[in-house]
Amino acid sequence: MAESSDYVVVGAGLAGAATAWQLAAGGHQVTLLERDIPAAHDGSSHGSARIFRYAYPDPFYTQAVQDSKALWDGLALEAGKDLITPVGAVDYGPKRNPAQLADVLAGAGVDHELLSAAEARSRWPQIAFDTEVLWHPGAGVIEAETSVNAMVALAVRNGAKVLTGWRLERVERLGGAGYRLHSSTRETLDAGNLVVSAGGWLPQLLESLPLPAGFLAALPEFTVRQEQAFHFRYREDSGFSGASWPTFIHKAPDIQAYGLPGGRDAGFAGQKVAEYNGGPRIRSAAAQTGVVDPANRTRVVDYVRRHLPGLDPEPYAETTCLFTNTPNEDFLIDRADNLTIVSPCSGHGAKFAPLIGQWAADLATGNATVPGRFRSASTAALTS
Repeated sequence: MAESSDYVVVGAGLAGAATAWQLAAGGHQVTLLERDIPAAHDGSSHGSARIFRYAYPDPFYTQAVQDSKALWDGLALEAGKDLITPVGAVDYGPKRNPAQLADVLAGAGVDHELLSAAEARSRWPQIAFDTEVLWHPGAGVIEAETSVNAMVALAVRNGAKVLTGWRLERVERLGGAGYRLHSSTRETLDAGNLVVSAGGWLPQLLESLPLPAGFLAALPEFTVRQEQAFHFRYREDSGFSGASWPTFIHKAPDIQAYGLPGGRDAGFAGQKVAEYNGGPRIRSAAAQTGVVDPANRTRVVDYVRRHLPGLDPEPYAETTCLFTNTPNEDFLIDRADNLTIVSPCSGHGAKFAPLIGQWAADLATGNATVPGRFRSASTAALTS
C-alpha cells in the first residue's frame, strides 16, 4: 500500500518550502517532495543573493512586499537567522520612471528619496547614473538558500516529512478524492491534496497532471529562460574604495540590467550583475545546459564597462539560473479540484516567498482565497 499524506507539496524551492512551512504550521499533515535537495543548484532558489525591494509601478505589489516583510521578520525570528541584509536600492534609466515609483512608495508610506543624477553620482560615484534616481533604504539582499532551509526546518519542526531525490514522473487521479504520485524510480505516494511548485519544471509537469481541460487551456503561457549572472570585483581605486553598493535596476534604452552585492556566492568580493530575461529560452528546466551564453556575457561586460565604473569589467565568476515567466509577469496561484499550481514567476518572486506560501496554503486548505489576478485559469475555466 502506498504511503499517504493529506497534503503533498512538490518542489522545495522558496515557494514550495514556504507552502510546506505554512501548511505544517497550520497543523496539517504534510510531505514535501524534492527532485534533488532543497534549494538545489539547478533550480530557481539556490545561492545567497536575491533582491528584496519595495519599488514597483503597481501599488498592489508594493503592498504585497510590505505584507511579505512582516512574514520575513517572523520567519527570521523563529528560525534564529538573519535572512535579509539591508543595503538599499536605486532605480533609474529612461524606461524605469523613477518619479512614478516614488509616487507609489509615497502612497504606501515607504521611506524613499528622488534624486537628480548629479546628486546620486555624488552619493554613489561607482555608478554612472543617466537619469533621476529613486533611492529606498529599506531594500536589501535575501539569502535564498538559507531561507529555503530555514522554512524546511520549521516545516519539519511542525511535523512535515521531507523526501529528497524524489523525481515526480506522473500523477494519477484516484477513484475518490486525491491523487497517486509516481516517481521516476517507481515509488508511489498518495496525496489527499497536491500542491505543485516546480519552478522551471512546471511546463513539462503540466502534461502529466490530471487537471480539467478547461483549466489547462486557460493557463498562461510559461516561458523558461536559462538566465546568466556575472560577478565583477569592486575596484579598489581611491575614488571607489570602501563605497557601499546598493542593489539596482537600470532600464536603459538598449538593456535592462540589475545588480546586487554577490554575498557568499562570490566571496563578498563583488557585485552580481545580469541582464533581465537575457538568457536563451528553453522548453523546461530539464533542457538547461548550465553553459553561459557568450553573447550574453559580452552584452553584460559591455554594460559594466559603460555604466559601472566602480567595477572591474572582467567577471571573476559566472553562473546560470532559471526564470519562469508569464506574459504579464504576474504569479500563478490557482486550484482545480484538490490540485494547486504555484508559479511565482518572472524573476521577482523571491521577495514574496513567505506570502506566496501563505496564499498557497490558504487556497489549498480552502481557508481563504488569493488575489484574483493570480487565479486566471480557474476563472476562465468557469466562464468558458
